[in-house]
Amino acid sequence: MKIALLTLGTRGDVQPYAVLGHALKQRGHQVTLSTAKNFEQLVRSYGIDFLPVDADFQAFLETDEGKKMMKNPFRARKNLEIWVYPMIYNSMRTFYKLAVNSDKVLYHIKTLGDYFADQFPRKMIRANVIPAFQPTKEFVNPVFSGLHLPAFFNKISYRLSDLGLRMMLKPIRSFREEEGLPKKIEKPQLPSIYGISPSYLEKPKDYPPDSYFTGFWTSPSQVALDPEILDFIAEGEPPLLLTFGSMPFVSGVDLHAVLTRITTVLNIRLIIVKGWGLYDTKALSNNKSIKVITSAPYDVLFPLVKAVIHHGGIGTAAACIQAGKPFFACPVMYPLGDQHFWATIGYKKGVALPPVPLKKLTEQLFIDRVNELLTNKQLYDNAERLSEQLRAENGVQNAAELIEHL
Repeated sequence: MKIALLTLGTRGDVQPYAVLGHALKQRGHQVTLSTAKNFEQLVRSYGIDFLPVDADFQAFLETDEGKKMMKNPFRARKNLEIWVYPMIYNSMRTFYKLAVNSDKVLYHIKTLGDYFADQFPRKMIRANVIPAFQPTKEFVNPVFSGLHLPAFFNKISYRLSDLGLRMMLKPIRSFREEEGLPKKIEKPQLPSIYGISPSYLEKPKDYPPDSYFTGFWTSPSQVALDPEILDFIAEGEPPLLLTFGSMPFVSGVDLHAVLTRITTVLNIRLIIVKGWGLYDTKALSNNKSIKVITSAPYDVLFPLVKAVIHHGGIGTAAACIQAGKPFFACPVMYPLGDQHFWATIGYKKGVALPPVPLKKLTEQLFIDRVNELLTNKQLYDNAERLSEQLRAENGVQNAAELIEHL
């Protein structure tokens, strides 16, 4: 089959689809992944075809307007025509043309594939790693979990995502008019697959039968660790690892000072994966107890560290669980965003400490939580048990078989 994978967003919205695309190609399918042009190198590293769209949302997030939308997506509505609408219009045209010429189309909800799925519903499958658009009574919309809404708002909270999508109706209508599609949009009932482990989050009982939690979409990395990283790890006790992902963030403390201090106070070593929020790490690099790196394959690196401090993203949380490592999450997107949701699940599963939003972090609280992360044996026992459960799953294979069956 000719299979199209459509996605938009940051690296966490792209890499799982590239992993899935690689698995589908290994099964004999012709696979094309379409997303922002800045991810071309990442996508091609998985050996699948790439179709770029002129919509670099990651670069947009670095602008002042992008930062405003990160804090409150509805507040930036007045400038959508300048910044967002052109990207939406251009990407939808590219996605639609690829979909027309494909036998099967899997799409992230952010691509707005719902708004042309009515043209060929039998080939369309919703594919996501965050259950933020299918209503359930069992948990709040993950994007709004930081608002701490009462349980009776759970199902209603999913309407908020619909409101966000409705803000895009202008470029959607322009696209449909340009392609000669009917003005009336009828969203068909479609199957949904999620790259989520049911061992971490059980599929809601009120989901329709054609919705599936396949397991995480991950695969062994083909990249070895840099020898300098291996040498640093071998110099003493396993270090802690810290990463706050690929998004800009604001911290409530001077992170550089705090990270330097905990190496002394707690007598530990740190590996820091540099991100946009820690752009200037020269002072940290001068500390012999700290190793600053740009990137590394998590499936290779995480088994070698003691535990992980991260932003709460599901991709990083999954890497922790698969490696059998406990974690402490400091969501950088708060109160909006799904990071708090996944971090809270980790806490309820007994493999993580209670999350603390990065903007609310204090120096003493950070030191206390890191100390607990190092010394709480129950966390390590639970993490290893959950890791064993995940080893029995093969999310990518399950998803590939489902796609062929559907």
